[in-house]
Amino acid sequence: MADKVTITDVARAAGVSRQTVSNTLNSPEVVREETRRHVLDVIARLGYRANQAARQMRTGRSRLIAIRIDPGGDGINGSVLDRFLHGLTESAARAGYRILLYTAHDDRSEIATFEDLIASYEPDAFVLTATHHDDLRTSWLLERRVPFVAFGRPWSDLRDHVARHPWVDVDGAAGTEAATRRLLAAGHRRVGFIGWPPGSGVGDDRRAGWERTLAEHGLRPDGLHRAGEDGVATGESAALDLLDAGATALVCASDSLALGALNVAGPGVAVTGFDDTPVAGAVGLTSVHQPLGDAAAACVALLTRALDSAAPPATHVLLPPSLTVRRSA
Repeated sequence: MADKVTITDVARAAGVSRQTVSNTLNSPEVVREETRRHVLDVIARLGYRANQAARQMRTGRSRLIAIRIDPGGDGINGSVLDRFLHGLTESAARAGYRILLYTAHDDRSEIATFEDLIASYEPDAFVLTATHHDDLRTSWLLERRVPFVAFGRPWSDLRDHVARHPWVDVDGAAGTEAATRRLLAAGHRRVGFIGWPPGSGVGDDRRAGWERTLAEHGLRPDGLHRAGEDGVATGESAALDLLDAGATALVCASDSLALGALNVAGPGVAVTGFDDTPVAGAVGLTSVHQPLGDAAAACVALLTRALDSAAPPATHVLLPPSLTVRRSA
């Protein structure tokens, strides 16, 4: 059996000190990018495997970031979190971390999972998704000083929470603004919106972009809005109502809603979705694209800043979306 590769072997082969190898594995942010990549290449070539238990005892870090995975739902919008998770895993690996996945049904069951994971695996931090009004998870983590970042805004008290914990989000209102502006530029004056019931932070934000754009063009949204639970069936029924009300174009809060609308929209009716899912690409649906890779990288950057500083500045990142145009209005 070949001798086990040691950190000294890696340092010698890479032409660096043992401390540089250690920093590459444990504190990559202090190592120059060129050096870090060189050391990682040597580690891969030699097949070096760090003793994770020893590293955790030495540094007090597990190098684990925990995040919840949700059910796939209708198989359309569930792919959004899948893309985010892929980006998060890649960004975390570059920073020397691994992702720990868990499931939960609601805030209280997720908090119970926090307790179990902290006791069993000691993750360094959490990434929260599906943020909403009166989110119990953020208060629990803040009270216990557990590092975390939210992918999604703290909707209940945004101004206060900006100063309390870091978050990353995509500007949903800017996305529906861009979609509505494009339809108005194409000559539509009865642009309807299909969204979710009031009270959803994300849904209300996306609706606000549509309303604001109509107002900027001197148009009223009266009678041009329908809402319901996310899904193709809701999109179909809502679109039929709006078409009967005279809408010639529809902006939707999700691709699921948009695909339902597309099923019943006649010739000349323009439909725009949100999230730019693979299904939207397959059927040629224009959709608002979220930069999920950038969002994941920003989450990791904020977390590593918090973990590597005794008094990290609380901050946030709001990313602009883009419009993927596939159908002619």
